[in-house]
Amino acid sequence: MATSHRVAVIVGSLRKQAFSLRVANALVKLAPPSLQLEVVTLQDISFFNQDLEGTPPADWVAFRDRIKASAAVLFVTPEYNRSVPGVLKNAIDVASRPSGKSSLNGRPIGIIGTSPGAHGGVSAVKHLQQILPGISGPILQQPEMYLGALGDAFDDKGELTKESLRDFLKLYLTAFEAWVGQHAKTAS
Repeated sequence: MATSHRVAVIVGSLRKQAFSLRVANALVKLAPPSLQLEVVTLQDISFFNQDLEGTPPADWVAFRDRIKASAAVLFVTPEYNRSVPGVLKNAIDVASRPSGKSSLNGRPIGIIGTSPGAHGGVSAVKHLQQILPGISGPILQQPEMYLGALGDAFDDKGELTKESLRDFLKLYLTAFEAWVGQHAKTAS
């Protein structure tokens, strides 16, 4: 039987109809059997405050545990003001603490930028590539995934209808599957 890896798919937007959430849900449906994708939203994570590290809030502990239970992490995020959304940066701060005990440590990482505009969240992806080294595992560099012009990619129920995007996501998942297989420490 082939090894199966649990993957936390962290959505960088809080919006109920976010393109990032729609892409994450599409990825779950397109994933090969070797990847068990679980969408993780950030609505319930309180603000990081180092003063609370001695007795971290229950929401921090639950979020860290979800990441630790995963063999890999895939970020799917929009770009806000040429960077990552604040809610995503906060979640990364929560996950990476306490210092030296990052929940992301050692886990292979994938990053997908999303946008209804032309640039596909490229600045957010580049900032994640700057933020994550030192607190995560190896980051998949190729293929890069910047999904722009997503306005017509989904129907009114959030289902992926754009065949070219489906094909592109499958291509990415194939590369991510190989990356996880190469770098994941254990099956989850």
